[in-house]
Amino acid sequence: MSHKHYKIYKPFGFISQMGSNNIKEKRTKRFISELHAFDDTIMAIGRLDLKSEGLLLMTTDGKLSDTVNRSGIEKEYYAQLDGIITPEAIEKLQKGVEIGIEGKKYLTKPCDAKLITDEPDFPEPHHLLRVGTHRPNSWLSVTLTEGKFRQVRKMTAVVGFPTLRLVRVRIGEITLKGMNPSDVIALSNLPQKLNLKLK
Repeated sequence: MSHKHYKIYKPFGFISQMGSNNIKEKRTKRFISELHAFDDTIMAIGRLDLKSEGLLLMTTDGKLSDTVNRSGIEKEYYAQLDGIITPEAIEKLQKGVEIGIEGKKYLTKPCDAKLITDEPDFPEPHHLLRVGTHRPNSWLSVTLTEGKFRQVRKMTAVVGFPTLRLVRVRIGEITLKGMNPSDVIALSNLPQKLNLKLK
């Protein structure tokens, strides 16, 4: 069977799933099925929360989706923070911080976190983010090999710099470069691009 793979730029305000059986949700929420005429068997590889943007991979291969989610592939995020983050806070993130996951304490794995000195060239933020109403802000690159629910947001909040805007820019070697919100691009040989070997 020949599977199909895509990368999309998930916009702010969209849910990382194809749809819902809930009538109210169908009326009030926006799903990524609006972005393209995907196959019925398509699924997202991992998720981005409602207020997060950026790179999301889609596939018709359920085995590939499961493998990617368990493989520890690098995922890089650009986070716009409320405040000018300090070197001390960045060091804490790098070493791992304690966050809450499903009511339990969890120590995040060591990660790559670094200040971005030049503001990223992203489209204007969604008006609901109200970025301009906060104190001066800074941009941080965070690269994880795990993916707990709202992990980056929880990590930056713990060190005193809440995330205002979050954009995933890379998964493995696949990047968001050159894409705009709602773009959908077909990919060939996704396992090879992610350096994965499926049995």
